[in-house]
Amino acid sequence: MGAPEVTLREVRDSDLPLFFAYMSDPESVRTAAFTSEDPGDRPSFEAHWARILDSRTVVMRTVLADGEVVGNAGVYGSEGDRQVTYWIDRPHWGRGLATAALRALLEAVPERPLHARAAADNAGSVRVLQKCGFTVTGKDRGFAHARGELTDELLFTLD
Repeated sequence: MGAPEVTLREVRDSDLPLFFAYMSDPESVRTAAFTSEDPGDRPSFEAHWARILDSRTVVMRTVLADGEVVGNAGVYGSEGDRQVTYWIDRPHWGRGLATAALRALLEAVPERPLHARAAADNAGSVRVLQKCGFTVTGKDRGFAHARGELTDELLFTLD
């Protein structure tokens, strides 16, 4: 069996319950580290996604693997500080889906530079960003709600 076909499409309302489940998985949240204060707060999640989907400056896509919804990827932020974000459901980690999704997103959003942040110990996310051409351009330390502690993070840029 070959690698799954990874595609992106517009986010649909029917994707949001899946995203909520993915983004409230305790192990996934701890790995990502820099998440919402309470990933299990459904009203806050829904309000956050309503703002995302109403924004003219956010490019957010649903990630599909062989037609199955497995996550999301997007670009947000102000001009000059555009950030990429992605989230893949944990059972699909290690299959190259985040890398394929980010590559597809980078083709769809040609503006540069783009920036990203990842917990320094999130080896999977660091690897995804590097495979997609991002380079480490700095370090930071911030409070990670998912861990309840200060956490080192790496700052990345794609020129």
